[in-house]
Amino acid sequence: MIIAVDGPTASGKGTIAKALAGHFNLPHLDTGLLYRAVGYQCARNGGEPNSLADALAACAFDDSLLDDPALRTEEVGGLASRVSVHNAVRKALFERQRAFAMQDGGAVLDGRDIGTVIAPEADAKLFITASVEARARRRFLEMRGRGVQVTLLEIQDDLRRRDERDRNRDVAPLVPAEDAMVIDTSALDKDEAIAAAIAAVEEAVSS
Repeated sequence: MIIAVDGPTASGKGTIAKALAGHFNLPHLDTGLLYRAVGYQCARNGGEPNSLADALAACAFDDSLLDDPALRTEEVGGLASRVSVHNAVRKALFERQRAFAMQDGGAVLDGRDIGTVIAPEADAKLFITASVEARARRRFLEMRGRGVQVTLLEIQDDLRRRDERDRNRDVAPLVPAEDAMVIDTSALDKDEAIAAAIAAVEEAVSS
């Protein structure tokens, strides 16, 4: 069984995807980490994320980079959004994601184009969304808990910029698959969101 979980930054899709993987006993891949690794590697190389050549060169990152906690920072998230607009970068990472999705027994993948590009034949497709305000509050509390000094307004502005880039890029824009089940988590707590996602998957695979 292949489960595709898409949605914007801080919508809760990562938490939901991990919970689905545990519930259905499937391996999980946070595909956003691949783009974060490219963005981070690009910066470490002294490159410019908006440069196709620099971003493409960074796709040769070592797998060990995926375990670096620096990939979870807001700064690297912004870099990821910038390198992901390059079609060549997306092509370079496509096979890596595709192979994970098609492994025996299936998998859960979360990202922004899983149900539309990476695994359009997924058995269940979810699109997790939430208002910018709700997403910013969650990210603010998360970052404050890590001791990161940032304002709620700064996070809101950053999320809006990322949404703009992700939704309006020419290649694989952030949009729900036509047959995706949309779950708005704005007013849901973690357990409620996970329960809604499990129910949606069960409904999808039983229909």
